[in-house]
Order: sequence, then structure tokens, then C-alpha cells
Amino acid sequence: MERPLTRNIRPGQEPLSIGDYERAGGYSAVRKALRSMMPDEVMHEVTESKLRGRGGAGFPTGQKWSFVSRGEDAPSPKYLVVNADEMEPGTFKDRLLMEGDPHQLIEGVILSAFAIEARIAYIFLRAEYVLSARRLRRAIAEASEKGYLGTNILGSGFDLELHLHASAGRYICGEETALLNGLEGRRAIPRAKPPFPQASGLWGKPTIVNNVETLCNVPHIVNHGAAWFRGLSRSEDGGTKLYGVSGRVKRPGIWELPMGTAAREILEEHAGGMREGYGFRALLPGGASTEFLLEEHLDVLMDFSAVQKVGSRLGTGTMIILDDRTCPVGMLHNLEHFFAQESCGWCTPCRDGLPWVERMLAAIETGQGQAQDLDILAMHTGFLGPGKTFCALAPGAMEPLQSGLKYFRADFERHIDERRCPWS
Repeated sequence: MERPLTRNIRPGQEPLSIGDYERAGGYSAVRKALRSMMPDEVMHEVTESKLRGRGGAGFPTGQKWSFVSRGEDAPSPKYLVVNADEMEPGTFKDRLLMEGDPHQLIEGVILSAFAIEARIAYIFLRAEYVLSARRLRRAIAEASEKGYLGTNILGSGFDLELHLHASAGRYICGEETALLNGLEGRRAIPRAKPPFPQASGLWGKPTIVNNVETLCNVPHIVNHGAAWFRGLSRSEDGGTKLYGVSGRVKRPGIWELPMGTAAREILEEHAGGMREGYGFRALLPGGASTEFLLEEHLDVLMDFSAVQKVGSRLGTGTMIILDDRTCPVGMLHNLEHFFAQESCGWCTPCRDGLPWVERMLAAIETGQGQAQDLDILAMHTGFLGPGKTFCALAPGAMEPLQSGLKYFRADFERHIDERRCPWS
């Protein structure tokens, strides 16, 4: 099984230096693209590869790039921004890539900037990722010294500045327009769309925002071609995927597997199944802002369309496991507490609705809930749902809650009837 994203990662060891990375084939895609390809050709390969964004939304990467104006009459400068603000609870895949193989990300940035004709790029990094920052800074310095960054890269006439920006650390910065506001030094709140960042993004100029894992795929697509990349997958979506599992399993961790690997295989073969004394009850398939799936769903292929068909989202592809000895009401209260804290406060439903939901769940968990609370919570999942708020933070927060009310209603009712948490 080919694992292009993690082939150079050595757990517990320092990442490859630039010399070792080059000897392992690193920066060969940059040399190929800058010496023998046009930007449109790179974009075409990425489009044909069926690479979809790995940050959660799953938008086709090549299509997203195509929305940026190019050519002599296009607005300038253009920007490429790497979303490395990985704050989705249960998600840790981008951290693995940045700590384990930072040059792979830098190579992906160079190629992607070349494709959209951007001359300035930023890595917007979660502030808590201190080790990632240190290793990325060192790799950027090495790449600059070798001539892969800067002016007239490899004599191609292509210039690229790459800057690392450590964010102030808010979950809302995972939303691309809030990220751009934060990068500009302003309050991190989402912007009205349109205009979309591809037309008017960072400082009003055309901007592409891509996730870390997304960009790390680009060097391998350029080196081996779109057909090879599609062949790595078990589904219509191209490539491999970093799948993670956290919770009471025997081997929590992260694995690079073909896109479309079944949830059961990830849970039972790679994560080793549930720990002794614990049974499986449900999982969130792609981080905290996705809907629960039950045991009857475990044979679903973990790709964007298949997970959607069973009522959830692939999201980041990092599962959070709910076991049979953990209170689902307590788990949901913990998640909604996080989302309520992380609301930027820009729109009323999110700013006021999420704390209301969090307080109601706290009351139910501590035995102070009322029977009508369940109807009120269900009503809030509509009030805070898609199309009712300025961005996707509150709708994402409602996904685990609405599925929790559906699948674990008896647990909620038992809390209310017994006036206590049965798991405490």
C-alpha cells in the first residue's frame, strides 16, 4: 500500500533535513513544474486527480483554484494561505504532517502558488503548535538557502515569499474569511460572501486558502500524475486520507489509508477495537462538528459522499469514539461548552444560542432538567442550523446535538426522570 503523505515521517525522530528530503525525492516536483510545466498544466493535473479539500468541506481543489483570475491583467499580488489552525476537537492530522515532514508542506505551497500565480504565501498556524512552528521555521530557512524560495526560483522567473504566522488561537479562524481577518491583524470574524476570497481575499486581493493535508498531496500529484493519484483511492475521491481515532480504543492514533476505507476497518484493524471492558456505542466520523454514526453504519466507506448518504459528514476524517460507559449527555455538554466558548460573537444566534444550549445540557446532566428541555434543544438545532447564522460554526455545533437527541433520547429522558446522571 502506497503512503505518499507519511513515507518520510519517523515517529519520535526529527524530520528529514532538506538534504535527506531531496535524496528521498523531495523538491523533484518543484524542479519538474518550474522547468517544464506551465501553471495551467499543474492546475489541470490537480483537477484531474480529484483531490478534494482535506480541511472538512471537501471542495474540489482544482476547481477552487480555477476561480482565481490569472494572466497579465489579473489583480496583483495574489496570495496563497495555508490553513494550519487545526482546532477541531479530536483532530490532529495536520500536526503530524507539519512536525513529521515540514518540507513536504513547503513543496506543496510552492507548487500551488505557482499554479495560481501567487507570489506571496502564508502559513496560518495554531499558536499552540509550538513544535510545528519551530520545525517549519527551520525548513523555510533551509528551503530559502537552497533557492526553492525567494526570487527567480531555479532560474524560472517565478518568485515566492513564504511567511509563517502564529495565530492568536481561536476556533473561528478555521473559517477561511475569519482567518484572513486575523491574518490582517483585525478581529477574527467571518466576512460576508460574496465576494469570495478567490476574488477578494487577503487585503482585498485574490486569495486561495487550503488546508495543510490538501497541499501536501500536490507534490505527489505533480510527480506521478492524476491517474496514479486516483488509483490510490477506493472511491471516486482521489488519493489517500489521514484517518484518526481517539477514545477508548486499544491503539488510538492516525493512519494513512486509501480514501474510502471502511469505518469498521479503521476502528477494528488499525485502532485495534475497543479496550477491554468497553463496548462501542457510536462515533463522530470527522471531528466534533459531525453527526453521530452507530454500529449499523460501521461498514460505510469513509469518503465525502458515502458518509453524507448515512446522515453525517467525513469532515476531517478523525473519529471520536463514544463507548458504552461514557454518558452521551455529558459528552454533548462538553462539546457544546467548547463551541459556546469559541463563538466569535458576531451573529446573535451563535453568540446567544450556543451558551443557552450549553446551560440547558448542563442542567440535564446534573439532574435539573425538565421534560420540555428536549423540545427546546431540538428547536435550537433548527434556529442555529445552516442558513441561520453568519458562518458554519453554530451549524457544526448542532450536528452532534441533533443526532444525539435522535439516537440517545432515552438517555436524556433518564437523566430528567431520575434527576441525576446515571453514569456518575
